[in-house]
Amino acid sequence: MKPSPLRYHRPTTVEEACRILSEVSHEGKVMAGGQSLVPLLSMRLAAPTHIVDIGAVRDLDTVTVSPDSGVEFGALVTHSALYNHAEARDVQPLLSRGLNLVAHPTIRNRGTTVGSIVHADPSAEMPAVLTLLGGQVTVQSIRGQRVIDSADLFAGPLESTLESDEIALSVSVPPARAGMGTAIDEIARRHGDYALVGVVAQVEIVDGHVITARMTYISAGELGVVVDYSDALAGASATDERDPQWQAVGELARNTIETDADIHATAAYRSQLVSALTSRVGFAAARDASADRVLVGRL
Repeated sequence: MKPSPLRYHRPTTVEEACRILSEVSHEGKVMAGGQSLVPLLSMRLAAPTHIVDIGAVRDLDTVTVSPDSGVEFGALVTHSALYNHAEARDVQPLLSRGLNLVAHPTIRNRGTTVGSIVHADPSAEMPAVLTLLGGQVTVQSIRGQRVIDSADLFAGPLESTLESDEIALSVSVPPARAGMGTAIDEIARRHGDYALVGVVAQVEIVDGHVITARMTYISAGELGVVVDYSDALAGASATDERDPQWQAVGELARNTIETDADIHATAAYRSQLVSALTSRVGFAAARDASADRVLVGRL
């Protein structure tokens, strides 16, 4: 199927792109890498009358890294470029760990991480990573710039809180810190496919035991919601996976996180994956906090 008729715009500055968006009102869509938008256009699941391609806009393909403030990456930074950025990986390892699970090489080479985040797909990895890290998105329109906290970014599946005339310019995430570990893993039919269920975890330890634990989910629960398991895991061992608290938190997650059935899996099967992954990924994050740096996910 071909896209419905539309007008294509390719501005060279952010200001020009914002002006065009303001003129076309709700009839326009922004395109960066196009790996999410183009399939929707081809299947006519989206039918904007104007496409504003920001691929020629200057200075949106940079990555800025600071041990103090974290990592900031522009709207045209591809998944592959960010994954391969050694300094970004060192300052915030969860970025590369999440990107390692995103789609397939061809898509990672063209798709942009900012675009994936604001696309707000509950089955995608990077919206969940941003949520858990508490990052921010900087957006711009003809009215100026504003910053949206991750907690306020997602309005629902495939729906963000960006206004129709706003462009996402960049995303920033805080740096990793001592004693705080992260991990991510998912179950998919094939590596790179959308996850049946995924878990992203952040665990803080002191003297080899958990003091805080927070997780968010992919293809389960509500996008943009972080679940606090600190009470359930307080005092759990960061080195012994047989600690009963790790198994108990999996059962707690099974009873807490809502799952849905579709053609790929039943709700009960997804709940089982939620339980198993909550225990596994939570423990991996605790091990990471212990400086073992366990990378959860496929290479």
